[in-house]
Amino acid sequence: MRKLFYCAAMLIAAAGQALAEDLPKVRVQLGWIGNVQYGEQYIALEDGLFQKHGIDVTISPGGPNAPSALTSVAAGDADIGFTGWLPFLDAVAKGNDYVLIAAQMQVSPLGIISLKDKPILKPQDLVGSKILAQGPNEKTAIEATLSLAGLPKDQWTQVPAGFSPEPLLSKAGDGYTGFATNQVITLEQMGLVKDKDFYFRSFDDLGFKGYAGIAFTSRKYLNEHRDRVVAYLEGVIEAWQKNEKDFSYAPKLIVEKYGADYGLDIGQQTRQNEVQAPYYRPGGDPDFPIYSIKLDYIAGPMMDAARATGRTDLPEASKIAAPDLALEALDNLKKTAN
Repeated sequence: MRKLFYCAAMLIAAAGQALAEDLPKVRVQLGWIGNVQYGEQYIALEDGLFQKHGIDVTISPGGPNAPSALTSVAAGDADIGFTGWLPFLDAVAKGNDYVLIAAQMQVSPLGIISLKDKPILKPQDLVGSKILAQGPNEKTAIEATLSLAGLPKDQWTQVPAGFSPEPLLSKAGDGYTGFATNQVITLEQMGLVKDKDFYFRSFDDLGFKGYAGIAFTSRKYLNEHRDRVVAYLEGVIEAWQKNEKDFSYAPKLIVEKYGADYGLDIGQQTRQNEVQAPYYRPGGDPDFPIYSIKLDYIAGPMMDAARATGRTDLPEASKIAAPDLALEALDNLKKTAN
């Protein structure tokens, strides 16, 4: 009898593998390493949600030693990629026919961390300050923030910094560019209390607005495989909804399996997963259409942000974004849930 059960189980597993091999393949290139920032991707893989929606997905992590998603999609090595708004615009300006299909975070978690003795809470507080900033992207964000506020963009001092906020604690600068989902957590783990011992203001709070974790594809791929793109979005959206019910699940998958080589800390990953949730659903609105994008927001505040960085000849939002895809995926999930 045991042998029969074993044989049946093997047949079911083989059938499942055969089914996956018969499904259309979708290759996804992440914008950074496979940590909990992309937890919904790995939940969808682990729980068979991509297969449930009719596709076989391969996830490739990014990172300092990996090609950018913009390069991978251009080379035909990936079908869908994750990137940032300004790099996306630069790629389009170089002739790449890319289309935005969704956004993980409605607000970027990048901002300025400051201490209680000299808090940086508004753009005016940046003027005359020394800011610990990692590189050109952070420098651009600060200058654009000042420009959008009508302030001189050169009246601050950049102090080279790494990815640890400790130099801020030693008063090497007045502020530090960091993430609510990273360095803020580091300070919390050191025993410091947000809004008491230190402050965080995102660049969005300061007026430099934009989505974070933008998903895109090529227009050619979208025209030929629109159904696959919608199916992919159904998979990750359903996975994020599952993540919201248990913030410990994705970190466990990442630390023990999909990101085991990174030496990630389960406590930090769990806290990051909790902290990033409001960036998916602003204000914690349970009815907010996660992963969605809006043309008026892209055409307005996001294009204004791009202009503040000195970029010109920007494309029309309707020509580089397809907001209907995520909304269709959300609608499909609601129909199947009812």
